Parts: sequence; C-alpha cells; structure tokens
Amino acid sequence: QVHLVESGGGLVQAGGSVNISCAASGLSFSTYNMGWLRQAPGKGLEFVAGINGVGSSTEYTDSVKGRFTISRDNAKNTLFLRMNDLKPEDTARYYCAATSRLRVPTRSYEYNYWGQGTQVTVSS
Repeated sequence: QVHLVESGGGLVQAGGSVNISCAASGLSFSTYNMGWLRQAPGKGLEFVAGINGVGSSTEYTDSVKGRFTISRDNAKNTLFLRMNDLKPEDTARYYCAATSRLRVPTRSYEYNYWGQGTQVTVSS
C-alpha cells in the first residue's frame, strides 16, 4: 500500500521561508515522477512544482519560479519543497503526489497517489 506523508509547514511571516517534505513508502520511489500541488481556501487544486524520477528535471508554476525549489532524495524515499520569499497568496494546504506517467504532469487528475497534505499559512 502506498503512503505519502507530508511534514513541515506551519505559520510563517511574509518574506520568510519554510521547508516541507514528503516521506514515501509502498512504491518504487525513484520510478515515480513527483509533484507538489496546493489548495487555497475556496479554490481548486493548483500545480506548484514537479520533478522527474531521477531528479534531473523540474517544473514550476510561474508564480513560484525563483522562490520555490523542489528536490528529492531517492535513497531516503523523500520529496522536498523549499519555499522562500513567501507571500500571503502562498497560503494553502500543500499536497505531495506521485505519478506513473512518463512526464511530470501539471493536472491533478494525472497523479496516482496523494498524501494528506500539510498546511502552510503566510501572514502579512
């Protein structure tokens, strides 16, 4: 059974930084492309960042480029998201997701497995 468990997050002031991580089990982690998606209150799921299985290719939504960094440690089956220069509009529940697709998808329905999410709240 696949488990994705996010950790980190919390309350941070605008301009601050936070790291969130996702521990994966029950899957051959390095063979899955991974993504971070978020859902703000009253809004739909939004792709934030994605990374391929070997960690050589990444994608970001325009609003986080230059501020967020996605990475992975396949030896530890862990996915990371480093978030810098946070803005109130980054407030959301952040979800880790895994996909068996051959590319990093940006649409939520293309992900096979999901974590429960971790809340990041940015105060102004």
